[in-house]
Amino acid sequence: MDNRAEVREFLTSRRAKLSPADVGLPDAGQRRVPGLRRGEVATLAGVSIEYYAKLERGAIAGASSSVLEAIAQALRLDDTERAHLFDLARTADGIPTSGRSRRRASKPVASRPSLHWALEAITDGIAFVRNPQQDLLATNALGRVFYSPLIGDGGRTPNLARFQFLDPAARDFYPDWDLFAHMCVSIMRAEAGRDPHDRGLQDLVGELSTQSETFRRLWGAHDVRTHGAGTKRFHHPEVGELTLAYEELAITAEPGHVLIVYTAEPGSPSAEKLRLLASLAASLR
Repeated sequence: MDNRAEVREFLTSRRAKLSPADVGLPDAGQRRVPGLRRGEVATLAGVSIEYYAKLERGAIAGASSSVLEAIAQALRLDDTERAHLFDLARTADGIPTSGRSRRRASKPVASRPSLHWALEAITDGIAFVRNPQQDLLATNALGRVFYSPLIGDGGRTPNLARFQFLDPAARDFYPDWDLFAHMCVSIMRAEAGRDPHDRGLQDLVGELSTQSETFRRLWGAHDVRTHGAGTKRFHHPEVGELTLAYEELAITAEPGHVLIVYTAEPGSPSAEKLRLLASLAASLR
């Protein structure tokens, strides 16, 4: 991925999202394009217009942390967007990305028995491991039944992004498909900023860009986010609609990989449906 182009498009897309009123500036008449002017961002950040224009052209190498922080504040970046800006700057400077070691575990996730034991110990929730390329690498028994529409016959490594954008079944599985699509691409954007040399992620982006107009449009928006925690709705072919809470946990033995656990509120209809799926999982063992 072209770092200068990534920087340019990210900064211009963030600037376009803001109005003068958002940052406490008077609106000086009609604007040819939406958003703040470069000069307004420069003023808010306390840098010259020439210097900000240089940054926005993608020449971010050498920018100090204080300047990057000022730009982040001027553009009202949230925590994930700020981290993305700093990751882009580190890449331009040739510095390893934040929060991710180049070290790899001695055994791949899929072949580590201890991780599978840990997953199978989670019996009341759906647990799975995902890598930065959105591959579903390992699941517990309940997860295998829950994600049966995605896993299919087990031929190819199941991939959450491919399922989202290339499989028509995803629109049934995700009642809030548009929300899930934006979330998926925004997570991938953040991953690309952390490791722009990830060939697997580059290949996936290229594949989805050529096959899905929606993915191509969302990728071009340059939105970023982390997964973290929250709730999602699903529609499973066996039990119907479920509302599940999720928590994402980093796997320190394998940088970039995460463990995600879905659970249901105790006593809720979704909890009862999870129990039904767990019974189905037990019958298939």
